[in-house]
Amino acid sequence: MSENIRRIYKKLIVSCQALPNEPLHSSFIMGRMAKAAKEGGACGIRANTREDIEEIRKNVDLPIIGIVKKIYENSPVYITPTMKEVDDLVAAGADIIAMDATDAVRPGDIPLDLFITQVRNRYPKQLLMADCSTIEEALHADSLGFDFLGTTLVGYTKQSEGDQIEENDFEIIKRILEKVKHPVIAEGNINTPLKARRVLEIGCYSVVVGSIITRPQVITRTFAEEIERLDGN
Repeated sequence: MSENIRRIYKKLIVSCQALPNEPLHSSFIMGRMAKAAKEGGACGIRANTREDIEEIRKNVDLPIIGIVKKIYENSPVYITPTMKEVDDLVAAGADIIAMDATDAVRPGDIPLDLFITQVRNRYPKQLLMADCSTIEEALHADSLGFDFLGTTLVGYTKQSEGDQIEENDFEIIKRILEKVKHPVIAEGNINTPLKARRVLEIGCYSVVVGSIITRPQVITRTFAEEIERLDGN
């Protein structure tokens, strides 16, 4: 592991993303968001699209986990689904490229096993992160040689519907940690400082926190919904 990547060991990674339908969608804004995250103590950034990554690079010198969210017909896979997105992320200089590593069918009916082989053949030195939704998917990604295993999609896929990452003191993460040889990055609904600290205590390499830091509309909604519970509202 390079010295640059070691900077995120037992540290906070902040996800700076805004989709086209969101108020803060702008590479310029994401660059400033990353700068604010660094000032707050983040040691790494997770970012979406080549344009955002290039802008973030102008503002911070932190390791970047890069993704491209792209929807294709006839496939539920949208996180770095094809080689085109991988090419863009390599060109942008992403330190780690994350991709969907669920058992869902990729565009072109390419299985994950073949896809990672194709990526490794083209970019043998590129670090890769598996975004998983179940224990079984994480174990499979581990066997395929992903450099990092992420819990990014727990509760967000059909096969993980109803699962909560924090249930039984992060039992899902603990069971993954017991059985894999590659580092685990906790991600997905890690929405309090205590949760972030806990996943590192139980053995995760790093923790990614996103919406609760960088999506003001999500943060505002939690306050508004609580206030709506007042009698008479």
